[in-house]
Amino acid sequence: MELFEVFQYSYAVRALLASSLVGVVCGILGCFIVLRNMALIGDALSHAILPGVVAGFLVAGHSILGFFTGSVIAGFIAAILITWIQRNVKTKDDAAIGIVFTAMFAIGIIGISWLTRQQGVHLDMKDFLFGNVLGISDQDLWLTTFITLYVILSITVFYRYFFITTFEPVIAQTLGISGSTIHYFLMLLLAFTVVASLQSVGVILVVAMLIIPASTAYLLTSKLRNMIILSGLIGFISTSSGLILAIIFETTPGPVMTLTATLIYLLTVFFSPQQGLILNVIRKRQKKKKILLEDILKQMVKLYDDKKLTLENLRQNLNLSGLKLKVNLNELVTQGYLTIKGPEIIPTSEGIKNGYQLIRAHRLWETYLVERVGLSSEQIHDQAEKYEHLLPEDLLDQVEQKLGYPKTDPHGSPIPQKGASSLLTMGNLKLDQKAVITTDQMDEKVTVKLWEMGITPNKPFYLKETKDGYVEIELDEKKLRLDKKLADAVKISILET
Repeated sequence: MELFEVFQYSYAVRALLASSLVGVVCGILGCFIVLRNMALIGDALSHAILPGVVAGFLVAGHSILGFFTGSVIAGFIAAILITWIQRNVKTKDDAAIGIVFTAMFAIGIIGISWLTRQQGVHLDMKDFLFGNVLGISDQDLWLTTFITLYVILSITVFYRYFFITTFEPVIAQTLGISGSTIHYFLMLLLAFTVVASLQSVGVILVVAMLIIPASTAYLLTSKLRNMIILSGLIGFISTSSGLILAIIFETTPGPVMTLTATLIYLLTVFFSPQQGLILNVIRKRQKKKKILLEDILKQMVKLYDDKKLTLENLRQNLNLSGLKLKVNLNELVTQGYLTIKGPEIIPTSEGIKNGYQLIRAHRLWETYLVERVGLSSEQIHDQAEKYEHLLPEDLLDQVEQKLGYPKTDPHGSPIPQKGASSLLTMGNLKLDQKAVITTDQMDEKVTVKLWEMGITPNKPFYLKETKDGYVEIELDEKKLRLDKKLADAVKISILET
């Protein structure tokens, strides 16, 4: 009830309105300050206006118009000096900012100290440094309202100029848009905004209101228009709720506004849908799990083709614990990539297809790294292991096309064709196993040799005998012998018996 009683007074209402306006204007203008890497300039101008306050008092006395005019002129002079030093003197950009604003801030402090020693003069330094939002007058409120509307109108009218000079300064120059003019106009708006914020948060904390809401909005969107709207909204929430909290806890409003904005920023850092640290950790874990499942699937298909698919072989090849392997195999069962019957692992057709897609990606990328990048065959495995999980299907097709549809990788291993369901060769067959040769052989010479022997695609045959130097098959009730090297190069598909 005490809070509502406070807002029965006009000074509290003025303070809330002024704070809200300052939050909005700082948030909106802050977007361009942050995107142009001008945060230090905002800090510099907030300090450099103090000589203007002294000059305004000397000329017009304790007049809000005198303070405003003197502050804006001082801020604009500081902006010109900073830019001139940066462009004409061999000095680092941040050093130029520090030189100008500390010098002008020192002049301002000396001037205010001198004025406060004069009889009948009351200028409280801490009001300029930390603000005095509860002491805002009607004139202050009207001035803040005017500046807020002027800044919003200026950004709306010249939005395209601000946009292009912020993101594409070279293109802006080719279009005849003066980057310097837009820069100095932005400095003028910044000086206006700093003056508007003087009573609310003071010269020290105004830089926080320029930077924090804009930085928060930057984490929430990638579009400038949305960023401006969000930043203005966050600035409004920070200053208005900060004032309310300061009244409740009976403390200084300016610092509470800054801490409120900082709290919103930290919440965004952790929970932002796109950039949030917590969601990024979750996404990284999901990605890591996906890669592991794909590695298991790839190794499973390789062992299946070699007739060595057992739980123990799979565990050893992947260097996983038995429990971790079992958990991930159950996940692959759920996805429909394999079935488990006791100790036996049986890949489904979908599992084989996806496994060969991963093998194809790995071996195509290895081939690309050797033929196009110039790496040796010893350098390519780890890179291929990484990119096989990232390459989309259409990019893989482009890589394969550029390489001329290679049949083998740099290690001599066959590259599965798109949509392939087997990498088995005749040399992998078991005795009396029925199969046919495929139409997509690794080498045209293999196709010619088979044709000469009367072995054509899709004609069933049986493996009858395997020796060290040859294999024997039965085709149309005739027995044919093939050199073992040739048999290992003949791609086949197994037929169900």
